[in-house]
Amino acid sequence: MRVIGLAGWSGAGKTTLLAALIPWLKGRGLAVSTIKHAHHAFDVDRPGKDSHTHRQAGAAQVLVASANRWALMTELRGAPEPRLPELLAYLDPVDLVIVEGFKRDPIPKIEVHRAANGKPWLHPEDAAIRAVAADIPPSVGLPHAALDDIAGVGALVLEHAMPWPSPGPLPAA
Repeated sequence: MRVIGLAGWSGAGKTTLLAALIPWLKGRGLAVSTIKHAHHAFDVDRPGKDSHTHRQAGAAQVLVASANRWALMTELRGAPEPRLPELLAYLDPVDLVIVEGFKRDPIPKIEVHRAANGKPWLHPEDAAIRAVAADIPPSVGLPHAALDDIAGVGALVLEHAMPWPSPGPLPAA
């Protein structure tokens, strides 16, 4: 299994790019999974559903299963947020895991940048950024592809993804 991150400011196009990359990678015979970091208040459940009632009643974990999918929700209830290596361990083995968010974790990343956002580049401050997908060239000589060049970004993903589990421990985030 290999892992790579997509990092960038909100509105840069990370999710749109990921939605185009997944079919491109699958078309090359790769099994792909994703991990998405969300804001603190996100919820995958709805009030009124049995699983929500179970969680609200205090269940530590609730597993919901059907003929089409299953989902395991774990309530942290004040425990520390799991680090990326712990979350990666929950996934079934695949060829590639693309991580959206977790921009402070020391995995190789592709910075996704859109000039219209008016936000600064991340790569001058993050040595883990190995390449850039952007609508303008990066501020330094990193490998790059245009945001809409899915084959070019896909090639960067395949070139820079690292084996997982990593050969050594990850440095602290």
